[in-house]
Amino acid sequence: MGGVETIKVGKRGTVVIPVALRQKYNIDAGTLLMAESRDEGILLRPTAVFPVEIYAPERKAQFLLNTAVTPEDYAWAAEEVRKLGFDPDRVSHDKR
Repeated sequence: MGGVETIKVGKRGTVVIPVALRQKYNIDAGTLLMAESRDEGILLRPTAVFPVEIYAPERKAQFLLNTAVTPEDYAWAAEEVRKLGFDPDRVSHDKR
């Protein structure tokens, strides 16, 4: 595969990517592509989207306290939790 194929733009800007290219680049129905403007034209690249989990401040406090390994870590984590506005003794966590 090194040749050039002509693709026709359909209504609403739809294009059909030739099967050989879809197979070569593992593009299936539902695959997300990124369209990037370049001087020489449009570059289409497969992309991935990952969910982002947003943690509430209390959950961050729990994480800090639960991941402390040494007493020094715990003291540091407790101080960070206080900076978040929580009392470490009142945050649900495994006390170390």
